[in-house]
Amino acid sequence: MKQIQTIGKGANYSAADFGKLDEVKDYVLELGPDIKIPGKVFGGQATGATGAEFSFQVFAPGQETGFLHTHRNHEELYFFLRGKGEFQVDGEIFPVEEGSVVRVAPEGRRSVRNNGTDPLVMLCVQYRGATFTPEDSTDGVILGEPVKW
Repeated sequence: MKQIQTIGKGANYSAADFGKLDEVKDYVLELGPDIKIPGKVFGGQATGATGAEFSFQVFAPGQETGFLHTHRNHEELYFFLRGKGEFQVDGEIFPVEEGSVVRVAPEGRRSVRNNGTDPLVMLCVQYRGATFTPEDSTDGVILGEPVKW
């Protein structure tokens, strides 16, 4: 089974390498003795994330999530990085492909499937919903010091 590699760590950061997108299929997420999801890996713990969780997942042609799910508190952003498929929210089905982004509220009943001929690669970011404010979009601070490489 594929393993996440730590590539850097300091007081204010941690960095990990999950491998090439083509290698995501080699991960297996084990949720219990009887529940194994091929082609999925969570990354929050490996990167020390404190405000969100994320996962990479790849669906082979014909593969689907196989279940609907919701969240109690977390909104999700799904970024489609390769391939084509379909996304379902609350019974509405629509196409997704490389470049598509889907936001789902916590209570949205969601599922994904690959109905294409190539792998469907997705990045999902999960975070507590209804917490971002207009002021948060200007949270960045540009420092007056030169970048040194």
